[in-house]
Amino acid sequence: MRIGKGRVAVTFRDKVIYQIYPKSFQDSDGNGVGDLRGIIERIPHLVNLGVGMVWISPFFVSPQHDNGYDIADYLNVDPSMGTMEDVEKLISQLRDHNIGVMFDMVFNHTSTSHEWFQRALAGERRYRDYYIIRPPHPDGGLPNNWESKFGGAAWAPFGDSGEYYLHLFDPTQADLDWRNPEVRREMADVVNFWIAKGVTGFRFDVVNLIGKLPELASSAEGVDPRVMYTDGPDVIPYLRELNSSSYGRLPDPVTVGEMSSTSIERCVAYTNPDAGVLDMVFSFIHLKIDYLDGNKWALAPYVPADLKRVLNEWAEGMEEGGGWNALFLNNHDQPRALDRFGDPEALRVESATMLATMIHLLRGTPFIYMGEEIGMTDPEYTSIDDYVDIESLNAYQALLEADVDPEKAFAIVHARSRDNGRTPMQWDGGKNAGFTEGTPWLAPTNQERINVADELATGRIFQHYRDLIALRKHRRAISHGSYRIWDADHEGVYAYLRRQDDSEILVLCNLTGEATSIPIPHRFLGGEILIDNYPGSGTVIVPDLSLAPYQALALHQGVKNDD
Repeated sequence: MRIGKGRVAVTFRDKVIYQIYPKSFQDSDGNGVGDLRGIIERIPHLVNLGVGMVWISPFFVSPQHDNGYDIADYLNVDPSMGTMEDVEKLISQLRDHNIGVMFDMVFNHTSTSHEWFQRALAGERRYRDYYIIRPPHPDGGLPNNWESKFGGAAWAPFGDSGEYYLHLFDPTQADLDWRNPEVRREMADVVNFWIAKGVTGFRFDVVNLIGKLPELASSAEGVDPRVMYTDGPDVIPYLRELNSSSYGRLPDPVTVGEMSSTSIERCVAYTNPDAGVLDMVFSFIHLKIDYLDGNKWALAPYVPADLKRVLNEWAEGMEEGGGWNALFLNNHDQPRALDRFGDPEALRVESATMLATMIHLLRGTPFIYMGEEIGMTDPEYTSIDDYVDIESLNAYQALLEADVDPEKAFAIVHARSRDNGRTPMQWDGGKNAGFTEGTPWLAPTNQERINVADELATGRIFQHYRDLIALRKHRRAISHGSYRIWDADHEGVYAYLRRQDDSEILVLCNLTGEATSIPIPHRFLGGEILIDNYPGSGTVIVPDLSLAPYQALALHQGVKNDD
């Protein structure tokens, strides 16, 4: 369906969104770095998959200290990524295939190379007020006890002024002061600029950090400083204002906010349709279940029941409050979910398709991260020198300084690094995985056995994703229906019900590598199997249904009596 000439109608509940990390998707000019023309070359892959929108991580002008999330110019393309003409061509060609475009808006901070920050350093008061700059604490120390999410203090010297600027991430990423109405107008202008180019979707990076209170108070002793700047009371008013002055003027925009260290209550408030703020949120609680005591850089065993518990809590809580989840297990900031929650060696296909089924049939909008649809895994790196991610390198040094054995420190980084999700898309089994004719900025490692060409020829992961996307398009119980858990106490199977009017679907996902069984509601006996990641298995729906390791099924009820 189209609205007017050349405008794609997007209903965020009906769509599946595909994330591209452009630096790693396809290199068109042989310099080893992915670019916009590379994405254009690979549009047939996106069309074949059947996605409805593409989210493209930042390609704006950037010194690349944080791989493009340190933006020096929101309105221009980094030369390494291409030109404005390439952007316009990409948007146009995707639109020709009824695929919408979502851009990444990094509005909590700018690069310190941004003209605004440089003019602030030069003494221009107007631009100084764009940032959060404070004198030292009365005791001569830093303004407060906040810590950078990349390690160390969250304050750096502001030139030779004797003052400090806030950076919740890298020192080259200076936090903007959203309390300044000029900053908020600048952000709206950025969104409107890209809307004029045909962009209809926006993903807002760590957006729940923009509502910092003016006091910038330290946290009490023993209290995590993050509580002092996360989910502040002004986040919703700021986003409501941004909505009314930019994307809210579109007939059918798609917006998603990345939420750092958040809660169900807050995410309901952000996404309830009455709030007029965002369509959906990314939350990360389910991706911290294997953090030891909440510490990313400390490993804990994965317990399937924990993943089930958190996903269920968010599904129930968001539905109860009228909120909406963005559903995902992978993105550019995460190691590959297959390595964390599946068996990437013996049962790679089965665990990849099970995880996909679990996510795609939940209540919310599914996101696919590039490579997920062919079952890509973490790289098989052997040295810390193989990594380039600043967070990973900082963490490795911090572990060494904490007297962690170097071998153990490397094992932790190897399991947790953001680079695990940033290795080049593996298009074929050649030396550089079909990604580049040059030297890739980050090396692929197992493309000879996992790649698009082989998957399309003989695999079944890609086809399973296509089938899941088709189900969402044709079954409103999936895209719009209610959610209810089934057999909540089963430790190995995550089972849930989706219902819309008289249509009801039971989803069964064996989260383990062991065979198990689960009771089936009577009304599903004799029903239809909508999807099975063990095709040709001959599964028969019986009262006590056996599931193979990592098997996933979706059943449509055959009779309507209640249990």
